[in-house]
Order: sequence, then structure tokens, then C-alpha cells
Amino acid sequence: MAKTDSTGSTWRYRWAHRQNVRRVSTYRGAVAAWRRRDDELRRLRALATDFQGSAAAGAGLPLELAADEVVLWALPAAQLVEVRHTAVLPAPDLTVAARTEPLRPRRPDGVRVTDAGMAVITSRRLVLLGGRGRRDWAYGRITGLAHDPAAPVTLIQVLDRRRTSGLWLPTDAAPDFRFKLTLAFADAIEQRAAVLDQLDELIAEHAQLKPFRTAAVTPGQARLSSFVPGGRRTIAVAAAIALLVPAALIESDPSDPTGGAELAAAATPAPTPTVAPALIRPAVPRDALGTPPREPTRSPRPSPSTTRDPRCGAPENPLGYDFCGGTRIRRPAAEVCDWFDCVPDFWAGRGYLVQCRDGSVSLAGGRSTACAHHRGVRRTISK
Repeated sequence: MAKTDSTGSTWRYRWAHRQNVRRVSTYRGAVAAWRRRDDELRRLRALATDFQGSAAAGAGLPLELAADEVVLWALPAAQLVEVRHTAVLPAPDLTVAARTEPLRPRRPDGVRVTDAGMAVITSRRLVLLGGRGRRDWAYGRITGLAHDPAAPVTLIQVLDRRRTSGLWLPTDAAPDFRFKLTLAFADAIEQRAAVLDQLDELIAEHAQLKPFRTAAVTPGQARLSSFVPGGRRTIAVAAAIALLVPAALIESDPSDPTGGAELAAAATPAPTPTVAPALIRPAVPRDALGTPPREPTRSPRPSPSTTRDPRCGAPENPLGYDFCGGTRIRRPAAEVCDWFDCVPDFWAGRGYLVQCRDGSVSLAGGRSTACAHHRGVRRTISK
């Protein structure tokens, strides 16, 4: 027998079950994304600790190494690219690239491929052993370095070469190449400890962002609007239609272009006037000079003041959240999804609370991906 509440209905239990299933699914998705990022950061931390090479690693390569030079990493599939229109690149730094969208296997505009071969990272330089020759980028002579955020292309400028060149790598190998090149450059300037400190800070910050499980809802928390598919939005739309349709029917009847005026005139018996109404004019008192008195000026009646909505259109909630443009909310209350329609993977967001154009709520405000699958951002939720 189905469970019922004190009124004998079962919709409250069905609502609570759907809400709890959705919350568990959202929580598991957020935890999975958090763990992937945590594993990646810890992998980079371990790699930065153990990253080292040896002279034996360069055995068999057609590359002469200096006395204190060792091979750190090699990739047999790389392409040499050159830029047609040279621009000044930012100076190389030791910043560990943040997580971005997956790289696309495309070549940026203005970049042409001139050779292909093996890319080798040593303790003193980056080398491409190509079919047309060798191209070196010594760390001590690099003046500019830039990684394309959308394509697996790295561009480099050096002192002894006017044209900007670089490498185009396979998409799956580009992230590791960029991180290992950063480590090699850090070793060249004796700053590997700075990279390790940066990774430790990123791991500590990420640990603070671990998702937490929200409390389960009970049938007693169900609202009457939850019984209607779409909730309060459906009720509001239905109420607006119920008000607009009768008004439109009264305003214009498509079956009668005259709006029923002729029928009303035919049904109403016309009075028999003795004098034409246009000729009847009321007597106006005049003064001694025959000038009619002026009518008193009437001030317009003030329109009734409207009551200001304290939440500026936000749904009623005990959290004090509204759309009035106050302080942005970056750490919402755990029960925020009890009062707002949260998007899937809500707790995976890294920003502030915003409302999407379809009415749902996202925690990715301030980012380009906010409400990407919900028709964009409509407004900010404040407190």
C-alpha cells in the first residue's frame, strides 16, 4: 500500500523521493569532479618532486649534450610552427596552468607548420630534432613564452632569433609537456621550490572546496506548488494567461469586426429628441463685460504608490536571498536548493549565486560557463 500523509495523499512522498534522488545525483557528480581535480593536483605535486633526468636518457638521440646537461623528457611526435605576424609574447613565468577546457586539435590562425620531428626537453634547452634540421630554444635566451589556451601550441621568443616559433603537440601530450617545460625552466633558474609551494597552496585551497552532502528533505517540506509540474513558474504563467485571455476576448471579437456595437444599438430603442443635441448648450454666466469666468485649475490626482517588493522578485525564503543587488553570495547555505531551483552539478560551481534565464540557479557566477546550458545568466542573487 502506498504511503500517505494525514490527508491521505501520496504526492508529498513522491516529491520528497524525487528531490532526494536529485540531490544525491548532484552531490555525487560534484564529488567526482572534485576528486578528479584533487588527483590531478597531487599527481603534478609528485611529478614536480621526482622530475629529473640523466645522461643515459639521451642515449641513441642525435643530440650532443653538454657536460652538465641531461635529458628530462622526449616526445617523438611534434611539429615546428612559425608565426607569420610576430607579436611580443609575455615573459616566461613559473605559474602552474589552471584547469581549462579540453584542448582542440586545431592550428591557430597565422601559424604555419614548417617541420616535424622529436621534441626533447633537457636541463638547459628545448630542442626539436626535425627532418630539416635542429631547432634549439635555450632557457637562458628565452624572452617570451605563451601557451595557447584552446590549441596544443606553445610559442617561444628568443634573443638570437627574430621570428617567433614553437611546437604543435598532440592534444593528450600538451598538458604534461607544458608542466615539464615549466619545471625545467624553474630548475634552470633554481626556483623549483617556488613551483612546489604553488602546488601545495593549490591543493590546500582545493581541499576547502570539497562538496558536502545536503540534508534529505521530508514529505512535510513539500509545498502545494510542487504538486504542479514546473512549480510556481507554471502557476504564475497560468494565472497570467487566465487574466489576459478574457481581456483579449472582450477587447476584440474576431467573429464581429464591429465589436458588437451594431447589435447593441439595434437592441436599444433610440429616444425621440425634439432638438438636436449639438444645438443644446448650457447657459454660462458672464460678468459685466460679457466675459465668461475662468474654470478653476485642477491638479492631477496622484497615482497610488506601489508597495516595494522586499525581495525584488525572488521567491520567499528564510535565507534572506533576493534580487535587489546587494552582496554577492559565494558560500550559499546548505538548504539553498530547498527554496531555489538549482541546476545539475550546482555544488561544482566556483563563483557566486546567479539566476539563469530559465529560472534555475547556478553557483558559477562570474565565469564564462555560468548558465551555459540554461540560456545564459539573467541576474545576480544577493543578500
